[in-house]
Amino acid sequence: MRDFSSDRRWLAINTATLKSWSLEQVIAGCSRAGITAIAPWRDIVQQCGVERAAKLIRESGLTVTCLCRGGMFTTADEAGRRAALDDNRRAVDEAHAIGAGSLILVAGGLPPGSKDLTGAHRQVRDGIAALLPYARSARMPLAIEPLHPMTAADRACINTLAHANDLCDELGDGIGVAVDVYHLWWDPELPRQIARSGKRILSYHVCDWLVPTRDLVFDRGMPGDGIIDLRAIRATVEAAGYQGHCDVEIFSAQNWWKRDPEEVIRICVERHQTVV
Repeated sequence: MRDFSSDRRWLAINTATLKSWSLEQVIAGCSRAGITAIAPWRDIVQQCGVERAAKLIRESGLTVTCLCRGGMFTTADEAGRRAALDDNRRAVDEAHAIGAGSLILVAGGLPPGSKDLTGAHRQVRDGIAALLPYARSARMPLAIEPLHPMTAADRACINTLAHANDLCDELGDGIGVAVDVYHLWWDPELPRQIARSGKRILSYHVCDWLVPTRDLVFDRGMPGDGIIDLRAIRATVEAAGYQGHCDVEIFSAQNWWKRDPEEVIRICVERHQTVV
C-alpha cells in the first residue's frame, strides 16, 4: 500500500468539501496548500463558466480526478428521459472541457409516484446504454457511483458495488465504478466486489461515517472522526489495481461547511497523511 505519511500527491479535494468557496478560490487554496488535484461539481464549474473553468484549471496545473455528476436517469415519462439524456451529454462535454478523468454517475431514485424499483433499475441501465456511445466518442469514462441504500428512493437505486459491476459487465467498454467509502463501508461483499472491479475503479472517495449520524446527506465526517476502517478499504482498492487519487468529499452542513476553508484544507492534508 502506498505511503501517504509525507506524500500529498494522491490527495484530491472535492469542491463540495469547501462549500463556501468558488472554483477560483478552490483552485487558489489548493495550490497554496500544495494539493495537486481537485474533483469539481458541475454547479461550481457552471458558475465559473465552463471555458473559463477549463482555462483556470489548465493554468493551475491541477489534475481533475472526476466531474460530479451526471446520472439521474429515472423519470416519470419519455420526455423526462430525453431531457436526462440531453443533460448527461452536456455533463460529458463539461467533463471533457475541464480534462476530468471520469464523469461520476448517480443513478436516480424511484420516479415520482412510482414504487417500481425493478423499472427504475431498467431505466438506469437503458439511460447509461444510451449515453455510452456519446461518452465513448468523447473518450470520457463514465463511473457509476453506488450510493447507500438509504438513498434508493430519492437519489440512487444502484446501492451496491455488485450491482454497479453487473452493469459494467453488461454494458462493456467505457464504463467503470466510483468507490465512495461513505456509501459502501457497510457491505459484507465489499472486499470481493472491489477485487472484481479491478481496473474498473475510476474514482475513490473518502470521508467518514459518524455515530450518531444526524442527517442522512449532510453529516459526513472528516476522515478519522468516524467508524470506517479507511486504511483497510484503501488497501483493498489498491490491491485491486487502483493507484489514483483519494478524493476527500465531505457534506457537513453543521460542522465543516461552517469552518474556515483554509482550516478544512489543512485538516484534510493531515488526515490524508495519518488516517486515509
